[in-house]
Amino acid sequence: QVQLVESGGGLVQAGGSLRLSCAASGRTFNNNAMGWFRQAPGKEREFVAAISWNGGYTWYADSVKGRLGISRDNAKNAVYLQMNSLKPEDTAVYYCAAGKYYGGSVSADDYDYWGQGTQVTVSS
Repeated sequence: QVQLVESGGGLVQAGGSLRLSCAASGRTFNNNAMGWFRQAPGKEREFVAAISWNGGYTWYADSVKGRLGISRDNAKNAVYLQMNSLKPEDTAVYYCAAGKYYGGSVSADDYDYWGQGTQVTVSS
């Protein structure tokens, strides 16, 4: 059974940092792009960041550029999201997703495995 399990969420003050982790099991995703999405209360799920199969390319939503960094460790079948200079508007449930293709995508339709999400709350 394929599973993606996120961890590392929590409550942090504005300006603080968190590092989210996503561990995959059941199959390897070394040939797949990985991504992070988030969903705030009352809002639709939105793209945050993506990384290509070998880590050579990354993509970010404009709202997080320069503050968040995505990385992966294929030996551990894991992907990470380093979150710095957090803002209250970053508050959301963050989801890890495994892509269908080598390259990343901003579209949720291009991902076919999803984690259960981890809550990130940024207080002002």
